[in-house]
Amino acid sequence: MNMARKDDKAADGDTPTRRRRLGRDKVKAGTASARSRLASVVWLVAVVCALFLAVGALLIALDANRDNTIVTFVLDGADQLDGPFNRDEGIFTFQGKDAETKGALVNWGIAAVVYLLIGKVLDRIIRP
Repeated sequence: MNMARKDDKAADGDTPTRRRRLGRDKVKAGTASARSRLASVVWLVAVVCALFLAVGALLIALDANRDNTIVTFVLDGADQLDGPFNRDEGIFTFQGKDAETKGALVNWGIAAVVYLLIGKVLDRIIRP
């Protein structure tokens, strides 16, 4: 009976070589799936960072109430993410009236674009 099952498997093409190939295909598919998920997470993080910066600049431009908890949360988050694009001492500095607003719109706007560019490049590198 054992011999009959062996012949049936051989007739179906279930050989050790075919099993190894199927195993490799499953590993490749699993790796591709994991890389795709990781790329999506990286892109999502970049979008969230850019969104914090854009909304923070908008809140400053609209002169939002800084005593509000949500406004404070967004502005603190944007301050943490701005890096060399600081709204006060960033790439571009402004003097005079509305200097803070101009600094936030320009510097944080550039930072948001940089986050999106880096996020998309990393997404393309990681994704299979």
